[in-house]
Amino acid sequence: MIRQGRRHPGGPAVLRRLKTTVGCCARPAIAPAPCSARPTLRGRPRRPKRTEAAARRRARPSMSLPPEKASELKQLIHQQLSKMDVHGRIREILAETIREELAPDQQQLSTEDLIKALRRRGIIDDVMKELNFVTDNVDQELSSPKQPVCFTDRQSTLLKKTNIDPTRRYLYLQVLGGKAFLEHLQEPEPLPGQICSTFTLCLHFRNQRFRSKPVPCACEPDFHDGFLLEVHRESLGDGTRMADSTTMLSISDPIHMVLIKTDIFGETTLVASYFLEWRSVLGSENGVTNLTVELMGVGTESKVSVGILNIKLEMYPPLNQTLSQEVVNTQLALERQKTAEKERLFLVYAKQWWREYLQIRPSHNSRLVKIFAQDENGINRPVCSFVKPLRAGRLLDTPRQAARFVNVLGYERAPVIGGGGKQEQWCTLLAFLCRNKGDCEDHANLLCSLLLGYGLEAFVCVGTKAKGVPHAWVMTCGTDGTITFWESLTGHRYIHKSVNPDEPPVAEQPKPLYPYRTIGCVFNHQMFLGNCQPSDSVEICVFDLNDESKWKPMSEEAIKSVCAPGATTSLPPFPPLCASTIDASVTSNEIEMQLRLLVSEHRKDLGLTTVWEDQLSYLLSPALASYEFERTTSISAGNEEFQDAIRRAVPDGHTFKGFPIHFVYRNARRAFATCLRSPFCEEIICCRGDQVRLAVRVRVFTYPESACAVWIMFACECAS
Repeated sequence: MIRQGRRHPGGPAVLRRLKTTVGCCARPAIAPAPCSARPTLRGRPRRPKRTEAAARRRARPSMSLPPEKASELKQLIHQQLSKMDVHGRIREILAETIREELAPDQQQLSTEDLIKALRRRGIIDDVMKELNFVTDNVDQELSSPKQPVCFTDRQSTLLKKTNIDPTRRYLYLQVLGGKAFLEHLQEPEPLPGQICSTFTLCLHFRNQRFRSKPVPCACEPDFHDGFLLEVHRESLGDGTRMADSTTMLSISDPIHMVLIKTDIFGETTLVASYFLEWRSVLGSENGVTNLTVELMGVGTESKVSVGILNIKLEMYPPLNQTLSQEVVNTQLALERQKTAEKERLFLVYAKQWWREYLQIRPSHNSRLVKIFAQDENGINRPVCSFVKPLRAGRLLDTPRQAARFVNVLGYERAPVIGGGGKQEQWCTLLAFLCRNKGDCEDHANLLCSLLLGYGLEAFVCVGTKAKGVPHAWVMTCGTDGTITFWESLTGHRYIHKSVNPDEPPVAEQPKPLYPYRTIGCVFNHQMFLGNCQPSDSVEICVFDLNDESKWKPMSEEAIKSVCAPGATTSLPPFPPLCASTIDASVTSNEIEMQLRLLVSEHRKDLGLTTVWEDQLSYLLSPALASYEFERTTSISAGNEEFQDAIRRAVPDGHTFKGFPIHFVYRNARRAFATCLRSPFCEEIICCRGDQVRLAVRVRVFTYPESACAVWIMFACECAS
């Protein structure tokens, strides 16, 4: 379930009598621009009559194409002529004309005779029909490309040309449609202009991420996208040389494909997650192969097929020497065998570690010690494989900003069919980022990875909150021994101060502010430690991880054998973060305009008129920026300037009321419904009295992966 909007803890419900008189400024009326009339000229001398040929030349639009466009146009025409086999048909007509029409005394046909023969047999008309040149509104279409009308996608990716390095090797992956998506068998065809649910395919391969154009959900979705994946080396000194067949055969990274469904309200659902083995193309003729990929569901439906994708793989430049299919299959079989053996040995070691852990104290059996977890495909993986140091580049500057980014990603528990408690599902990082929401474990794994990337000693903690609810959060250990808890769902930080249970009852003990009750284990990408202290209560827990009498460690070598990068072929690679595609200013304006309309309609239903105060709305911006700054840095700033501006803006004898609220989604109607559930906000929106003026301000703060924090403030001023 997505988090609802939350009031700011210092929520400025400002209610003051202000004694400053401010003059009203009238909005200037905008006069319509004068119409430009075409002057009428009389007595103009008559020009000589143009010939018909000259008239045709005059009417013909002059078009000048740059050389690259002209060559591209020629190439397209040549491809179309080759597709229609025009050259073969011309040769047949030429031979037939020579046999039937060439007189014995004639040695050759003229060009005019050949053109007449082609026109008589309809060849020229067929070619012109197939080419379909459109000249109307060409400039307009090029300057403002229109989106398909059957679905709404404000982040649609336009097709762009890619500069190909001729010294590099590329894999061109084409998705040529889908079929058998039986859940959408009865889905009606979307009408023009109708908003409908869409499918989006996301790909990750060797630090490269791609996203398809959204297509309407259907039994046979119309996927037609191509992705150019660079197959590069990562070893020192080989990065500039083109990879050959043998080198590419040793690259075991799969292509991770994630299918996302977006409904008409903008809510996303994870449909499928698939790891494509692409190296079969190395043993195919001409370096081209076609695959049929069956996508399986996620979670409880991981054994159920959701649909089929038709995929074409092609190497560019073409391989000089292809491998035999037997060599490729042998390599893949050896990798699978090696991976299975490593996983078997780790499982044997984990069982032995667990037996030793239970021998310390039988009550350990009830503690939350998670060694394995199921991913979205129902595969059991060591929990340490879900964490890896992740660098955000220039997208995030500080660890606290990273915590804020993870916080604004949506929270949703894994769906479960029927009762029986919580569904187990730890998503891979790509699935979590593409869906833009996940469970507490997904948030904690991502935050821990980012903090490790910033050089902190970070661990994921698995335990419980109040009422024994299982939960995961992040812990960092300072060089001075300070233990800090990071709540990934809220961005809050808590300093842990251990309570000494041996102190007398009258002794003053630190009161914990964090919501955590028990802790069973901590882990990161290199370490796994089980809590073996007499009590698993967080309050009295000692976080000296080097003390094996309090924390039982797993062998780091055993963890590295299955969780180190490249250790096994079943380990999903970590994708990089992508910059936001949301325009913060445009999105803020859109939501604000929608909220104004919703407020006006709501007040109209109550028999109230609505007058908006634009200047007051603008003055609310600093407060919203201050709230976001405080969420990111835990430092409050700028409140004095905001209060001073409000005192100057509100006339003497008037009352000002304001209500800020925070969301992590951009649905204005949903946000408005949430605001009306607050009595204080409803009092502002439905304000009655003399000289009532309303204001609303929206500020969208963007983060990587198109995540955003949306701050809204409603305000009103009225005569006291």
